[in-house]
Parts: sequence; structure tokens; C-alpha cells
Amino acid sequence: MALWGTIVNAAAIILGGLLGLLLPRISEGIKSTVMQGLGLAITVLGITMALKSSQIVLVILSVVIGGIVGELLRIEYRLGQLGDWLQAQMHKRSSQHRGSVSEGFVTCTLIYCIGAMAILGPLDSGLRHNHDILYTKSLLDGFLSIIFASTLGVGVIFSAVSVFIMQGTIALAATLIAMAFSQASLDAMIIQITAVGGILVIGVGINILQIRKINVANMLPALVIAAAAVPLQNHFSAWWERLF
Repeated sequence: MALWGTIVNAAAIILGGLLGLLLPRISEGIKSTVMQGLGLAITVLGITMALKSSQIVLVILSVVIGGIVGELLRIEYRLGQLGDWLQAQMHKRSSQHRGSVSEGFVTCTLIYCIGAMAILGPLDSGLRHNHDILYTKSLLDGFLSIIFASTLGVGVIFSAVSVFIMQGTIALAATLIAMAFSQASLDAMIIQITAVGGILVIGVGINILQIRKINVANMLPALVIAAAAVPLQNHFSAWWERLF
């Protein structure tokens, strides 16, 4: 079952989020320190991912073009609107809130959906029905959900929907991707997506550290641009060789 790993991942986020909400209220000092630690760790992870690709020009072009597309689509604003709508539907008393639903939803959607395992996991599930990568990601995401839910609130749980939709789509499309591209091209696409995703993860880390507000969600189309750039580059290279 191609979607099994994704289902487990989404369930781990929901379970971790529920456990986080049940924890006693955490002091502001602990909350601040935990968030700073997570921000630093996420930034380091993003740097590690960004260094995967040696084709820095393609990575930069993907981020720039993807950022323009995302800005035109106003993805960050629309994600925030969705989170605010969810918050309005909760009808909870203000004393019951542990942070903004939109903040938790947007932050965790970006963290859980952008990353090497978020791409490699569902691809492996779809291509080989091997869910080991997503099982590992489920453990990591579940643990993070406990921390994030205790600090950012119930919005963390709703990010499981984003994870299920994104990773489920990749898993179901993986067989079509395999038929359309060679294994070498597929590996190259994953490298580029990972590198671009790393830059976006760095942005998430900077946001968590509150150094500067970066509209990371508006850069999400860069992942699609990065994937499309590889076959386009290969096609151009083949054309150039035939020409000369």
C-alpha cells in the first residue's frame, strides 16, 4: 500500500500533538529555550540539506523563480487564512488557547513537509512500497509535535492534514515519475529538491529564532521548479551536444 507510510506519519503527528496539549503549561523560560534550540537545530539541518547539490546556479534560480510564483499566489497569506479559519472553528475560550492555531499550523506544515525525508520517503513508498524512511520520519515528527504542541498549541495537529496531502500525492505519483524518467534523472531531481528544500528549512529556522520574518511558504513553488529544472537541463545539454 503506497499510502501506508504517509498514514503512519500523519498519525504520529496527531498523537504527538495530543500528548503535547496534555502536558502541563510550560514556563516562558523553558518555552523560549526549547524554541531556540529547535530553531538552531532546524537551521543546521537546512544547511546540511542545502549543501547536497553542487549546481548552485540551478538552486538559486529555483528559489528566485519559485519565490516570484509563490508571491503572486500569496501562499503564505492563504495558509495563514486557513489557520485563522481553523482557530475560529475551535470556539475555545481564550484561556484554553496555547498559542495561535495559524502559527502552529503554518510552522509545522513547513517543517514537516519540507525536507529530504518528506520527498524521499513517499517516493520510496510509491516506487518500492518500502516505508522505512517514513517510519523514521514519523518518529522524528511525533517527537517534535509533542514539543511544538506544548508551545504553539492545537494548530500543530492540523499540520497532519498537510503532510498527508503532500506526501500522499508524491507517493501516488511516484510510479508515473518512474516511468517518465530514468533512475539517474530521478536521483538528480531528488538532490536538487533536497538542496532547495534545505534553503527553505533555513528560513523556517530563522523564523523560529525570530531573527527576521521570512515568507518561506511563498517559496514552496521552488521545489517544483527544482524538480523540473533537471530534465530541462538534460534536454538542453543533449541538444547542445548534437548542435556542436
